[in-house]
Formats: sequence, C-alpha cells, structure tokens
Amino acid sequence: MIRVALVDDHPVVRAGVRALLEAQEDLSVVGEAADAQSAADVVAALHPDVVLMDLNLGAGPDGAEVTARLRALPEPPYVLILTTYDTEADIMKAIDAGASGYLLKDAPPEDLFRAIRGTARGETVLAPAVAARLMRRSGPTLTEREVEILGLLATGKSNRELAKSLYVSEATIKSHLQHIYTKLEVETRAAAVTRAIEQRIIRAVS
Repeated sequence: MIRVALVDDHPVVRAGVRALLEAQEDLSVVGEAADAQSAADVVAALHPDVVLMDLNLGAGPDGAEVTARLRALPEPPYVLILTTYDTEADIMKAIDAGASGYLLKDAPPEDLFRAIRGTARGETVLAPAVAARLMRRSGPTLTEREVEILGLLATGKSNRELAKSLYVSEATIKSHLQHIYTKLEVETRAAAVTRAIEQRIIRAVS
C-alpha cells in the first residue's frame, strides 16, 4: 500500500483527490494539510511514502519551499507536485527543491495514479507538457538569477529596488538585464516581461 499525504490549501480539491485515490486498491490517503506547518506535522506524525504538493498554498511558504523542507528531513517522503502552474520558473524551482515529479491538475486520473506509483518507486515523473517545455529549452538559456530578476521586473521594481532585493549593485542588475534582453531578443524591460510571460518563463502578475 502506498501511503499518500495531500498538501493543498483548497479543501474541495483535497476532497476530490482523496476520493479518486482511495478508489484505488494500492493507494491510501493518510493525511491532509493546507499550509507549511500542517504539512510538516502530517509528515512527522504519519510518515507518508508520497506527498502530493500544490505550489500555491496561500499566505506563507509556497509548495516549493515546503518541498525543500520535507526533503531535508532525516527520512524524507517523495514529493510529487500537483499544480496548475506550468511556467519554467515554477517547474525548475520545484525540481531544484527536491520534487520527484511535476503533474498538472488537468491530468487524467489514470496519469495521476501512475505518477504516484512511479514516484513511490523513486522514479522522476513529469507531465508530458512539462517534459516538452523542458525539452524545448533551446538557444541561450536564462540562468536562475535572470529568471528571478524577470519575476521581480514583472512587479514593476526599479533597478535600485532590484539591487536592494537581491543584495547586489545596480551595475550588476544592469549587466543581468542586458543578458536578458539579448537572450529574449528584446530591447526594453516591458518587452522582456511580455516575452517571458508569452514563453511561459514566468507567471503574469495578477
């Protein structure tokens, strides 16, 4: 039996996923959590094999940060991301945090079941759309810092604010921006943000 914990801030989503999983003979939902603290408590108390993790957990740490915390435990569970976000920044952040897989919430139930079973076996499981996005990364690839800067640019921060947020000089920010413009083939901050959103590198700011 594969023991699964659900981490999602929407009770209705958790209830729906629980109903799907518990209809499978080899899957058992042993606990649920809505935020970072309750996720840590559930994992510590119940020791699930797989944690099904949403990226957006409302206020507080996001799913990627919670994933990193869980994977740093002495006996960490495997973490499978289940989310609506498919940007390169989200995918890479989750994988860097230690997630074993990344699935989108519009996946068919059979894909979800297979992903959980694969994750429990220690396999890396990526949704086809996610795998395709990573495979399509061609030409000059943006660095993690450049993607971070693009995300901050989207919020309207000035060079000075960017430098303060990242603890670097304004000259360093300008250098990063020039590299970003070259890689995205644009000439302005606004165009860089627009191109990055169009290419699903970062999320649009709501």
